[in-house]
Formats: sequence, structure tokens, C-alpha cells
Amino acid sequence: MRALGALAQEHRLAAYRQLVQAGPEGMAAGVLAQRLGLAASSLSFHLAQLVHADLIVARRQGRSIVYSADFTAMNALMGFLTENCCGGVSCAPVPACPPDSSCMPNSSCMKDRT
Repeated sequence: MRALGALAQEHRLAAYRQLVQAGPEGMAAGVLAQRLGLAASSLSFHLAQLVHADLIVARRQGRSIVYSADFTAMNALMGFLTENCCGGVSCAPVPACPPDSSCMPNSSCMKDRT
């Protein structure tokens, strides 16, 4: 699976995580390079590998190229990784934290996870 190979490199994994956090609107390559502390040419190489692995998509927006995570591909990868978890028995889903900051280490949301 090309996706796993692409994510095995630390800069690509860091870039992918930033793009997942950015959501569907994505992030301009220049902003991403700045956040990761990478030279534009180095980041360009890593982004090309993620595009080739079908994990991200690129679109031109004015003079910038904006990259975003392909969430369908991400979900397929997660499905592949968890397909046979729990010895074939359905795993109970872990309660998700709400999108706000109310899910702190001592909150009831976190206590439900243990």
C-alpha cells in the first residue's frame, strides 16, 4: 500500500497531519512549509509523494497551490488498518471528544476512555 510507505517518512507524516487538521479547505504550500520549518523545494518533494499515494489533493488558488487531505482515502486507510482488529469481534467505539476544549484530561469524556 503506497499510502503507508508515504507516511513512513517523518516530514510527510507531519505535513499530512497538518493537512488533516486544516480540514477540507486545506492549506497553501507556503504556509505549510513555514509551519513545518521546511524549505519550499523539500516540501514540494514530500507533497508530490503524498499526492502520488492518493492521500492529498492539490488545487490552484490564484498564485498559490493549496493542498488538502483526501478524507475518503484517509478513511479507507483507517478501515484497512482496523479491518481485523479485536480478533474479528466488533470493537466498541471510543467516545469522541466534542470539537470544543471541554474534553480535558480530567473530564468525563476522557474518563469514559479508560
